[in-house]
Amino acid sequence: MRTTSIGGQAVIEGVMMRGKKMYAMAVRTPDGSLCIEKEPIDDIFSKHKIFRYPIFRGVAAFVQSLIIGIKIIMRSAQLAGVDDETEEEPGKFEKFLQNKFGDKFYDILIYFSVCVSLVFSIALFFVLPVFIGGLFRPILPGTWALSIVEGLVRIGILLLYLYLISKMNDIKRVFRYHGAEHKTINCFEHEEELTVENVRKYTRLHKRCGTSFLLIVMIVSMVVFFFIQTDTILLRVISRVLLVPVVAGLSYEVIKWAGRSESALVKIVSAPGLCLQRLTTAEPDDSQIEAAIAAMKGVLEDEPE
Repeated sequence: MRTTSIGGQAVIEGVMMRGKKMYAMAVRTPDGSLCIEKEPIDDIFSKHKIFRYPIFRGVAAFVQSLIIGIKIIMRSAQLAGVDDETEEEPGKFEKFLQNKFGDKFYDILIYFSVCVSLVFSIALFFVLPVFIGGLFRPILPGTWALSIVEGLVRIGILLLYLYLISKMNDIKRVFRYHGAEHKTINCFEHEEELTVENVRKYTRLHKRCGTSFLLIVMIVSMVVFFFIQTDTILLRVISRVLLVPVVAGLSYEVIKWAGRSESALVKIVSAPGLCLQRLTTAEPDDSQIEAAIAAMKGVLEDEPE
């Protein structure tokens, strides 16, 4: 069995596979054909040596993944024809920004979307649990117990969030592409030829999945925040926000370690994330597997492993 650093992401009507230096995206267009696009990865952190070290490299990888993820989702919507169905006349403010920034408008839109996503995620998963956990403060024996309750609330919010979005029809289709992505990577790691028949027989679960990363973030945050004991809500909120990069960095190291090991401990650590993936992945059809294979082959053409 081979070890690979190739990862992926489900997009609208397609799959993206990412290597070390480039990524390839295969999207099913309205006429039923596959459109394959490749792009080099513009690593904005590579110039700074600090991002080569543990924890810091995790923060860089997390932000980089957000940037690429939003970029390819927007592009896949264009290729899949979603934008054509919802296209509206640009407003005055949008026209102003387009005229002012020209070709840079698209990049600004991506970075703005990343900032909004970060603020929303931090507010939902790190700030809100502080206030909900605080409701239990009068009946808890100490601040150590408050940290545990807060962590359980955080995990509960994540599970509820994933459950609710899994009920959306459009997301259900994305989750099937997510399953195709995992199956294809599993087939490649088992050194079998990338054909629909071979890919179909593999599991749709994978321990390096972003869903597993999210759950590990929740668990790591519970451990980290356990050592920050204060009754003041404001200080709790500030500490949670400031320690988000530390939590993300540590979680990345755990996922990285799990991805290159088959030990019994790794299987135990990976088990909760794999269970959660049963919610965020679904069995794909052959056309969705074809898209995942095309994206994988697109990466392997330039980065053979």
